[in-house]
Amino acid sequence: MLDLIQSFLDLGSIVVLPILIFVFAIALGTPISKAIKSGLTVGIGFIGLNLVIGLLGSSLGPAAQQMVEHLGLNLNIIDVGWPAAAAISYGTALGGLSIPIAIGINIVLIFFGLTRTMNVDLWNIWHAAFISSLVYIITGDFAISIAATVSYVLMILLFGDILGGTINRYYKFPNITFPHGTAIPGYIFALPFNWLFDRIPVVKDWKGDPKTIQEKLGIFGDSTVMGVLIGLGIGLLAQYEIKELLQLAVTTGAVMMLMPRMVALLMEGLTPISQAANAFIKKKFPDRELYIGMDAALSVGDQAVLSSSLILVPITIALAVVLPFNNTLPFGDLATIPFVVCLMAAVFNGNIIRTIIAGTFYMATILCITTWVAPLVTEAAIASNFDLQGNTTITALAEGGLWTTGLYVLITKLLNWTGIIAIGGVCLAGLIYVNKIKGKSVKTQSVEESKA
Repeated sequence: MLDLIQSFLDLGSIVVLPILIFVFAIALGTPISKAIKSGLTVGIGFIGLNLVIGLLGSSLGPAAQQMVEHLGLNLNIIDVGWPAAAAISYGTALGGLSIPIAIGINIVLIFFGLTRTMNVDLWNIWHAAFISSLVYIITGDFAISIAATVSYVLMILLFGDILGGTINRYYKFPNITFPHGTAIPGYIFALPFNWLFDRIPVVKDWKGDPKTIQEKLGIFGDSTVMGVLIGLGIGLLAQYEIKELLQLAVTTGAVMMLMPRMVALLMEGLTPISQAANAFIKKKFPDRELYIGMDAALSVGDQAVLSSSLILVPITIALAVVLPFNNTLPFGDLATIPFVVCLMAAVFNGNIIRTIIAGTFYMATILCITTWVAPLVTEAAIASNFDLQGNTTITALAEGGLWTTGLYVLITKLLNWTGIIAIGGVCLAGLIYVNKIKGKSVKTQSVEESKA
């Protein structure tokens, strides 16, 4: 069974997701022709999105490397990026079990009305497998590692339920949420910063959304032109020759223009499924609403997300230089920064200034945590027969440095079973509160208001 699941996952997200979308659509009663078209559209959208993200990575990677060389950095922990982390996570029995565990938990919680998130983003369950792999390295206990998978799945479903309203408000994605392990921690990190920004004189009045910036800067505030200017800035920091400098500038401008169009294509495929899912749920359970759990890739085409992320690339490299407790060399996950800050931008309502300021603090914590956790990531890589390519210590910046990863590692080291059960218990209690207690009170209030 595990071999079959692994073989399916090996097809890659661009194949796995369309198949799941098709099966899901058929189960909801969608006509076969419409289900096929939706699945293919989503798959093609992801191919386009991955191409654009790959273009960003292949441009930023060499520029970042050259910046590092000019700065003379001598950091011994290599950031190999999230694809390596996913391969490590799915390279063990724990990785193979994470998918059926996640599906089972999701079905049970939906049946009992304890979640509104139907997570079809099964490929990204590797985040749960990543956490459980680290827990296993710490404890050597397979059972507690499975418990970590369960508690992590409960956590992302809880935040998936909480995030739905924010995603609908800011991104205008109806009935879509992101139970995505890389994006969720940024949402929580941004909340206290937003509270603080709202209470600092002058700062609270700063308008930094793309529309305001474009109104003030004219053509220089246009997202594509901003991409070109940011690319020029990164190229100058990398001390590029004129040819490479201009190529990088045009490439970043192209990313700013193409990314939103790929996201629009994805939404074209997802919208009929979202509508069918909610029609099905309302028919079976009239008092419920369902969110479709998707990859946070849907959000990275936002102008505020991309602009903030590109500016945070040189900032992250600078932080790697000055932070006294950092030994991580940022590289593989620099192109993943949009996934790290996408929900921060939503909390800040697209305010690029707030996103960059809070994002700078966030990247500082990520560098420190990933330096601390890196030995465990390296051990997990060796256990899954991952090729270290001559490096002694590796990490994946946008996963190994998240505060959620740090929390699981710390709790496991300090409390073992008790800590993992406590995290799962808190998340389950949160699901009960959000969907039973708070959800019921909101519904009662709506009924009373309609009678008034």
